[in-house]
Amino acid sequence: MSGRTQLMWDEAVTGYDFGRDHPMDPVRLALTRSLVGALGLDREVRVVAAKAAGESTLRLVHREDYIAAVRAASADPAAADQSYGLGTVDDPAFAGMHEVSALIAGQSVGAAEAVWRGDAAHAVNFAGGLHHAMPGAASGFCVYNDAALAIARLLELGAERVAYVDVDVHHGDGVQAAFWEDPRVLTVSLHEHPRTLFPQTGWPEETGADSAEGSAVNVALPAGTGDAGWVRAFHSVVPELLADFRPQVLVTQHGADTHFEDPLAHLAVSLDAQRAVQVACHELAHEYADGRWVALGGGGYAVVEVVPRSWTHLVGIAAERPVDPTTMIPEDWRQQVYARTRQPAPRRMTDGRWPVSWAAWDEGYDPADRLDQAILAARRAVFPLRGLLP
Repeated sequence: MSGRTQLMWDEAVTGYDFGRDHPMDPVRLALTRSLVGALGLDREVRVVAAKAAGESTLRLVHREDYIAAVRAASADPAAADQSYGLGTVDDPAFAGMHEVSALIAGQSVGAAEAVWRGDAAHAVNFAGGLHHAMPGAASGFCVYNDAALAIARLLELGAERVAYVDVDVHHGDGVQAAFWEDPRVLTVSLHEHPRTLFPQTGWPEETGADSAEGSAVNVALPAGTGDAGWVRAFHSVVPELLADFRPQVLVTQHGADTHFEDPLAHLAVSLDAQRAVQVACHELAHEYADGRWVALGGGGYAVVEVVPRSWTHLVGIAAERPVDPTTMIPEDWRQQVYARTRQPAPRRMTDGRWPVSWAAWDEGYDPADRLDQAILAARRAVFPLRGLLP
């Protein structure tokens, strides 16, 4: 297996643009790619532009009638069929929507292929992670579910066990739905509790169909959860499940919207905690998946302050050239940010909370603590189904 990391990038992915007032501003992708370059990380990876996902690939997850509806809305946005979730407030139709959505999907599928075939040890597509798209509908800013398509492609290539770990603030509902009946795929989502956040799914009791009991895992975190609780929740659930499942590939989704500055959610996680979980995912891929790691982006709506730094850390970790949190951000990049957005850019690659400290689950838990209740609910729902102690 090559030790080289692939960064999947095509400038055209920045055409995934729902319009001026939409929270998912594609400038976050352009600024991330620019910061990767400003810190020299693009010299540590192989930058690859994969082809757009074709019809047969899209149909690994999405229904034929839905793909046709996306194509139609892409050609004539005014005629978008809202019964497919297109032309809505969350997912406005725009010209070229099919083409750019398929291109983003193609990057994630290409990442999966490279890792499975040994062309790369790790592959990153921070434009991906569009985890809400359903087989027959757009949802939550997501048109095609690139994460599910990457996993489906791995299964098509012969993978027998793929683990998907999603740490976006929103439940990874589309990926869970795609593999609800498939025991070959373990989906784990850590997210803000469905009582307080879209898409109102991801309850601990959602554990997979009868044919795949225990293959869906949901850790529903109380609003306000901060660094210590978030990292504790991750380590209290994910490593033990991966040790049991022994995936051949680890696919992870790193939505940056858990951050305390994100305008669309209510967790209180820092950039430094996000980095800590990225490091943990890298280590877990090596420990349990022979190093095969596909890392995707996701949500994140603090498009200047948070997203570029978080995903640049992800690229550095995947390249095995991690960026020190104390690193000062190059002034050229900061000037570019201001020129493009008229917003001041951050000065350092940290929120000043590194290293992040947290308490391990095996050291004990407090049954009266809301965070520990959330962890325990997930463990009790799934662990016995997998033959593990809750």
